[in-house]
Amino acid sequence: MAIIWVTNSNVTAKTEKVIFTALKDVPKTKVAIIFGAGINGDQPSRYLRDRLDAGISLYKNNKVDKILLSGDNGRDEHDELTVMKLYCQKKGVDTTKIYIDYAGFDSYSTMYRAKHIFKVDTAILVTQKYHLNRCVYLGDKLGVKSFGYSANKGVYPGYKYYASREKLSVTKAVLDIIRNRKPKYLGETVDINGQSNYTKE
Repeated sequence: MAIIWVTNSNVTAKTEKVIFTALKDVPKTKVAIIFGAGINGDQPSRYLRDRLDAGISLYKNNKVDKILLSGDNGRDEHDELTVMKLYCQKKGVDTTKIYIDYAGFDSYSTMYRAKHIFKVDTAILVTQKYHLNRCVYLGDKLGVKSFGYSANKGVYPGYKYYASREKLSVTKAVLDIIRNRKPKYLGETVDINGQSNYTKE
């Protein structure tokens, strides 16, 4: 319990000042990274929809030029990325500005791959508030200067459970950094400064 308390306190202290809830306060940078959060058939879950809407708002308000979608595409019956990218397209995001991380199986993998596969140096991370401290911490430790933008809108089912479980996830993130864990998949470079991989199957 002491280790969990110390790791969470340290991560929060190091990241809280760069996490924003108001769009006007978010600094302008090149890319927003939107984290996957489950789907319901061919529709985003409530959590995911709000993340996508928040990231699209950043794009439409010229806070970012590009969007990197990262999620779980490991099973035919659970294709987060197709749902995510089609949602962004339907909302008017230029598909040449959308990049797809097909192997963002967890937050660590998303941030590691953002740096090493997509060559991202600075990003705005988009997810619910309970998740942002860990994501910003991972980004900074893995070489991506990170800011957080909260996607919270109203009351979510199961939010207290996820927020409670997050304390263990933060401790695991610290240990992953210490042991320099490698993601399950890396693959070819998709430079965020180059051509979008939106049409990749």
